[in-house]
Amino acid sequence: MKTHQVFLSFGSNLGDKRKNCEKALKELETRNIARIVSVSPFYMTEPVDYTDQDWFVNGAVHVETSLDPLALLTALKQVQADLGTREKTVRFGPRVIDLDILLYDDLIWADEDLAIPHERMHQRAFVLVPLCDIAGDTLHPLFNRTMKDLLNAIDPEHQDVRPMQPDTGDHYV
Repeated sequence: MKTHQVFLSFGSNLGDKRKNCEKALKELETRNIARIVSVSPFYMTEPVDYTDQDWFVNGAVHVETSLDPLALLTALKQVQADLGTREKTVRFGPRVIDLDILLYDDLIWADEDLAIPHERMHQRAFVLVPLCDIAGDTLHPLFNRTMKDLLNAIDPEHQDVRPMQPDTGDHYV
């Protein structure tokens, strides 16, 4: 069975944000969705686009999966729903957990449900900062630039990303 190298972003800004992220990561392996290869540090991040909400805890994770992109998306949406994220009433609004596919091998693909690579990742410090911690030299398949290069091109105004203190609890890698 072929495995795919996938990078996901995760985030939460409702309830126990860190715990929500930790639960989501644990569910990836518990449900046999993916095997975690590496996890970035967690960051406190300023909301982008819809700013009238609490700050997020965000991070990135490198996983291996045998699922195709749409099956992976379906599995991630189920984890989100089971952990308490309902259908979004406000685009970019508050959520218990959000899981997004950033990169899937070197795939370039888009349909009405999913775009790979993620269509806004190159504009978002809250995605690129943690992604650079685990995959800074990885090339964006559309732009042929490293994640570090994309991060350096972002205007940091209104995209505050602050490292969180290391957790002394569960560690996934």
